[in-house]
Amino acid sequence: MPQLPRVTDIPRIRKTVAVYKVSAIVTGTFLLLLCLMMVFRYVMNVDIELGGPDGFLALTPKEAIVGIDLSTIILIVHGWLYVLYLACDFLLWRFMGWTFGRFLLIALGGIVPLLSFFFERSVPKRVAAEVAAVESGAAVAGTEVPA
Repeated sequence: MPQLPRVTDIPRIRKTVAVYKVSAIVTGTFLLLLCLMMVFRYVMNVDIELGGPDGFLALTPKEAIVGIDLSTIILIVHGWLYVLYLACDFLLWRFMGWTFGRFLLIALGGIVPLLSFFFERSVPKRVAAEVAAVESGAAVAGTEVPA
């Protein structure tokens, strides 16, 4: 079994981390919007309407919406952003050789409010530390490290 992460994967790891950081912030933001929308929908029995007769943004009962149903858009956008978040999580897991439990833990960042903001800081730090260890080991062994 090869040692992970591999020196040849370091450029891909860096690109994946950059996309992961952005996806963690955007997914976390939409998750907070989704939580707010769920409170409106299931506690107050209203959805968020955009451009309806009651103004630019309004809380309107679901059956009375005539404008754009922003609640449904928030649901759909968060779902697709979570797919991107999971794809980055999967690639990091694969490149770094982490345990499946770590993959699942990071995946929770897209469904537990505020957790993705914590992971947006901690995951890249862990990746950077592991990549630096691989690079220093490769430099000691005399292997050329790609930039």
